[in-house]
Amino acid sequence: MVTSSRFTALLFQGSLVKRVATGLLLGILLALISPYLEPALGTNLAEDVSFLGQIFVRSLRSIAPILIFVLVIAAIANRKVGEKNNLKSILYLYLLGTFLSALVAVVASFMFPTTLALGDAEKSIAPPESVIQVLSTLVFNVIDNPFNALFNANFIGILAWAIGLGVALRHASDTTKSLLSDVSEAISMIVKVVIAFAPVGVFGLVASTLADRGLAALGGYIQVLAVLIGSMLFVAFVVNPILVYWKTRTNPYPLVWKCIRVSGLTAFFTRSSAANIPVNMELAQRLGLKEETYSVSIPLGATINMGGAAITITILTLAAVHTLGIEVSLPTALLLSVVATVCACGASGVAGGSLLLIPLACSLFGISNDIAAQVIGVGFIIGVLQDSTETALNSSTDVIFTAAACIEEERKSQQA
Repeated sequence: MVTSSRFTALLFQGSLVKRVATGLLLGILLALISPYLEPALGTNLAEDVSFLGQIFVRSLRSIAPILIFVLVIAAIANRKVGEKNNLKSILYLYLLGTFLSALVAVVASFMFPTTLALGDAEKSIAPPESVIQVLSTLVFNVIDNPFNALFNANFIGILAWAIGLGVALRHASDTTKSLLSDVSEAISMIVKVVIAFAPVGVFGLVASTLADRGLAALGGYIQVLAVLIGSMLFVAFVVNPILVYWKTRTNPYPLVWKCIRVSGLTAFFTRSSAANIPVNMELAQRLGLKEETYSVSIPLGATINMGGAAITITILTLAAVHTLGIEVSLPTALLLSVVATVCACGASGVAGGSLLLIPLACSLFGISNDIAAQVIGVGFIIGVLQDSTETALNSSTDVIFTAAACIEEERKSQQA
């Protein structure tokens, strides 16, 4: 009984990071011992607990749309006239960070050129045919029916409608504004309950992932994975801290490390920026950021702050270029960085995310869609690590840049 209560406290009380780390270690342990227990038990325990991870991810995804919708409306409706929310500064950081990520990927690709073993083209995919198509998809998502946007978790449409309703309700009665705040608090409480089960969810996700594929299948793609993950780590621990220091003039690493530990670690296993929005919301609240700022910037970041996606698009495209022996000039490389930035910002509006935007970047070098489709196939193979790391970088950066802009505003107000 005492042992059971201690185990429960370990999973549901104390530091979220320590609890998630506990779930992570237990998941790895179960994945390692399950093959040896399978003959005696007649089942693979690691595969059996996969439903725990699926429940956790689905819970986050289901609560995220209504959370964003209600929170943004309440924050804007209750915002005082003349109060600053730093959104312009945060948006600038999002775009600059994504562009710099693409540049880092270009440099890494030239320093460590990689080639791919390309096979038969994948026929079932339907990637966008132009950047205009990507941007038009974003526009159509903005004007989506609000109920359809909530049903399909179209965060761009949700954000647009929430901002519009929030602005309109600024002229509502105090009773209406109070009701919105109360509903917002209620939804936030539900989110806290869901996040409390993060250790159990991570346990199920880790165990099932390692049991399903493990890391052996990635052996033939070690070099391209190393360049991809190395670039993402460089952005996370060098580029982002530089941008944070530029905004805050303080040591950026305590903030960066905390966001990566809390937001990045959870996003790594959920592999969904949308599912990680509630986690980022709670982290922003714990950091003492303004609700009227982070309630808009966090979901906005989940749709356009895509440094990890820019890295994936750039490196896999240049891997195809090196495989085919195509010469790349400096102007073309810079153009690729711009295209990758635009494509990455539109990745949330395209089914399949960053991988299905690779053909757009490949078209800059005259690479056929058949070859580009094979590159996408490689992306799916290495996705067990690539997509996880990409999501961790994207999601943690949302909080990092939001916090940096808020700290800068506070610093300026103290100097005034």
